[in-house]
Amino acid sequence: MANLLVIAIGAILINNFVLSRFLGLCPFVGVSKKTETAIGMGMAVIFVMTLASAVTWVIWTYFLSPGTSNIFWIIANALGSDTPAAAFDLRYLETIAFILVIASLVQFVELVLQKTSPALYEALGIFLPLITTNCAILGVAELNTMSLGYSFLEALVHGIAAGLGFTLALLMMSGIREKLEFAPVPKLMKGLPIAFIISGLMSMAFLGFSGLKF
Repeated sequence: MANLLVIAIGAILINNFVLSRFLGLCPFVGVSKKTETAIGMGMAVIFVMTLASAVTWVIWTYFLSPGTSNIFWIIANALGSDTPAAAFDLRYLETIAFILVIASLVQFVELVLQKTSPALYEALGIFLPLITTNCAILGVAELNTMSLGYSFLEALVHGIAAGLGFTLALLMMSGIREKLEFAPVPKLMKGLPIAFIISGLMSMAFLGFSGLKF
């Protein structure tokens, strides 16, 4: 449990995917003008990140990675083949497989939002399908499998926590930008310029969490 807590706190605060790893900046800047849309995008990202973490871990472990747990090797072995397990190395298909999983989940979220909350669906606009190419989600999947080698439970916790960290950054940004609507911001700084400056300041503030010790 302690290890899972470390993973969760790390993904939310210390290695926040937006403010520390600088992934998923497009929806972060584009959807953070209003708190309502920020909440909707945050919930969608949490859902996709969590399921993507679980599904991609299973695909990586049982279909792409060589070894005795590889489904293709098990089938070949059951059919009498003496091909070594190392021959079933399909890790080069990782990016394609992961993006297909993420795209399928995003399509599901789109359909649900379109039916249940048309207003939110319209408010999110182009940024909802852009979750498919959100590098934060692909980054979580790759970290769980290739880089960190998490177990299934660790990958699941990491996915949930990364989504929560993304939502936290999104809500903080939306709150600040709503306040700025009534602030005397210079004309040349309105819109994206001030948003990027705020993002930089928030990133500097989150550097303070890098000193946390467990």
